[in-house]
Amino acid sequence: MRRERGRLGPGEAVLFVDRKGREYLRFLRPGTRVPLRGGTLEADSLIGSPEGSVVRTGSGEPFLVVRPTFAHLVPNLPRRAQVIYPKDIGPILLWGDIFPGARVVEVGAGPGALTIALLRAVGPEGSVVSYEHRPDFARMARENVHRFLGPATNWTLRVTDAFEGIEEREVDRMVVDLAEPWRLVEHAARALRPGGILVAYLPTVLQLKHLYDAIEGDRRFGNAETMETLLRFWHVKERSVRPEHRMIGHTGFVTVVHRLAEPGETTGATEEEETGIR
Repeated sequence: MRRERGRLGPGEAVLFVDRKGREYLRFLRPGTRVPLRGGTLEADSLIGSPEGSVVRTGSGEPFLVVRPTFAHLVPNLPRRAQVIYPKDIGPILLWGDIFPGARVVEVGAGPGALTIALLRAVGPEGSVVSYEHRPDFARMARENVHRFLGPATNWTLRVTDAFEGIEEREVDRMVVDLAEPWRLVEHAARALRPGGILVAYLPTVLQLKHLYDAIEGDRRFGNAETMETLLRFWHVKERSVRPEHRMIGHTGFVTVVHRLAEPGETTGATEEEETGIR
């Protein structure tokens, strides 16, 4: 998502927050009215306002107006497929070590939420290549990236089946959000450089077991870790300080595994010796 500064501009995505903390993601399109709970606002009257303003509808209902953070943006993305939520995107970026300047392959773009996060993380010196088999998902990803990130000249979207092969080589990171990532292990081994990292996002234990069976049987991968993140917000108001009644529990497992150097390639150790420390 582009980081804007100063006053709100035409066409921007903005977040309206009402007195009860309910959020409404809207766009400031010149000449239109912005629909909100309990009324509407003229977009033209908001364009040029400072971020953090409090505005009122015709009925007097107050709303705080701010630019959405990425965490606010993701659940509100137009989509036809399930997104990876912010609580999982954070570990993917950190444990996957998505660094500025990295060359990243993403498999399974979906609505583009993770794509946006990857592009922000690699920066203008890095690159992201996304594989998406479904044309409707690819179209949605392209629209969301353009809408919320603007022109992304370092992004390539391939509308093709990644199971048929990955073109890229000497890739730093590969992030996979598909139901059967174990079918990509051979392609990942060819695409990733030694020391590169494969990150897989999976919702179920059975899928996770299939992935481990594949990578543990392949000496080109090792040092695997799997985690899940549970997120609980707190209600803090006057004398009421307590956990929220609802928390975000299990959504998926994040697995991180390193692409190893070929046996004996750098250390001179035998395959048996190297296998013993995987």
